[in-house]
Amino acid sequence: MDPIYIDYLNAFDIEALDLGNDEILKAIETSLGAQGRGETVIEPRVHLEPDPSFHGHFNVLRGYVAPLGLAGIKVVGDYVDNYKLGYPSEFGVLNLFDPRTGVPKAILDATVITDMRTGAVTAMGAKHLARKGSKVLGHIGARGTAYWNVRLLDHLFDFDEIRVHSRRPESRDAFGTKLEQDLGKKIIVTDNWRDCVEGADIVVEASRLSAPEPMLKTEWIKKGAFVVPYGTMSAIELSLTDIMDKLVVDDWGQCKGGKFGSLRAHVEAGKLSEDTLHAELGQIVAGLKPGRQSDEETILLWHRGLSLSDIALGSALLDKAKASNIGQRLRFA
Repeated sequence: MDPIYIDYLNAFDIEALDLGNDEILKAIETSLGAQGRGETVIEPRVHLEPDPSFHGHFNVLRGYVAPLGLAGIKVVGDYVDNYKLGYPSEFGVLNLFDPRTGVPKAILDATVITDMRTGAVTAMGAKHLARKGSKVLGHIGARGTAYWNVRLLDHLFDFDEIRVHSRRPESRDAFGTKLEQDLGKKIIVTDNWRDCVEGADIVVEASRLSAPEPMLKTEWIKKGAFVVPYGTMSAIELSLTDIMDKLVVDDWGQCKGGKFGSLRAHVEAGKLSEDTLHAELGQIVAGLKPGRQSDEETILLWHRGLSLSDIALGSALLDKAKASNIGQRLRFA
């Protein structure tokens, strides 16, 4: 048997690769389009909750992207108290395999990958589902995915006004400062939810609640807005889906089950079902179903996070790493 090597990219390698906004969006668009065309396999995520007192759990995501010739499994921890230790809330590892033989191909630090791909799915959703003239963003949450939400959305829309809020003042102030430095524009940091989201063209809710609580009020959402709630614990009212002209998810299979997710109560109440669902985002990206069809439509996207996005971004990072001679090769067998 010929030697088998695994490509390994750690956090420092991924930082050195410095993927640009368009590189990230292209990778995610490729995976979404493949999903829409039926060229992927995605298994609903599963969870491991070691002990409720730890205030966290692991997500295990599995998938296969035929155009990339890769299967992948990502394990990511989601721990809300990690900030007390100076850690990000999420640590992850992505494993990539040859789908024809099962041979391991690569191991990547998936912490930043998770952040980037989540922001890219939010941005790709907005590309197809937000009004083209959207100029005001209201963003709740300041964790790692929040940065990429704002950065990639602003890359597409060049907002006139960006408002941000999170529960802890030190967190939201630091978030606003980083965004101002990186985006080169004024960021409005609010001390409450209403001032952040009311009347915004695009509303993203990425809160870190310890238990479901309806913090985002339906009455604050203006007609024609694009709303993306994806907190692990729901922060929205049950009435939010009632004002929507279109309900879109990333993958219905993983949205309809499990205990976590911002629209879990809406699924259980029948407000989000196969009958009320407009489309999966991949179907829209692939051109099989329409996205936004008028400025008057109010549209919601709920994305739980796709293994396909992790695999696609991992593949893009590996390609760039090989071209740049970055990373390590580990002997496996």
